[in-house]
Amino acid sequence: MIKTAAKKFYVFLIFLFLYAPIATLIVLSFNASKTRAKWGGFTTRWYVSLFRNDAIMNALLNTLTIALIASLTATVIGTIACIAIINMKKKSRAIWMGITNIPMLNADIVTGISLMLLFLSLGLKFGYGTILLSHITFCIPYVILSVMPRMKQFNTSTYEAALDLGAGPVYSFFKVVLPDILPGVLSGFLMAFTMSLDDFIITHFTKGAGVDTLSTKIYTEVKKGIKPEMYALSTLIFVTVLILLLLINKAPADKKQKA
Repeated sequence: MIKTAAKKFYVFLIFLFLYAPIATLIVLSFNASKTRAKWGGFTTRWYVSLFRNDAIMNALLNTLTIALIASLTATVIGTIACIAIINMKKKSRAIWMGITNIPMLNADIVTGISLMLLFLSLGLKFGYGTILLSHITFCIPYVILSVMPRMKQFNTSTYEAALDLGAGPVYSFFKVVLPDILPGVLSGFLMAFTMSLDDFIITHFTKGAGVDTLSTKIYTEVKKGIKPEMYALSTLIFVTVLILLLLINKAPADKKQKA
């Protein structure tokens, strides 16, 4: 009995340390008082003020467009890479999967500095384009990680049967292969979108002057002093990422129920 209570208390402490700061942030985003020391009543004016801030809205637009373009591009490249890897010999497949896993295990600061040096050596102008290229680069391994399990489960005989019946390779892929691996592709897209949306370190090293995403904009604003609008912005980012993560986890669950 005591051991069970101790385990529950231990789990409670873990969740408290993890989510108490986030809960505090959300509460402060609805606090009418600018000071964090007292509660001034419930208000949504910081959210209204947030959406009237042109600099933050531009950062939001950059964040969403970069995340969307990067995740779509990474999904296409990652899916093609999975098709190529799955058709390799076992030894070659293991080597390439190991290579694709390295960027996920690598520290973000190392990836950011490496990409920055690469862009400098190529003479590229830092800005929206370099951020986009960076996000595509680090999103591809996450797509491969999501799509590969579905590729391993795919029955190649159905694809071969479609070819035998007269369908072309491209038509067979879209009608036979893609519907079967679609849950993995969607999970990879959502994962890539989430990682791009939330990235700061790599973006910080590859962005140019005058170009900001939400993460870098928040960092700049916090250095000047924490404004209530930043609480509102951080709350919206947390809720968005939470919804995306729930969708990512829901897709495989729905597939299992249908099976």
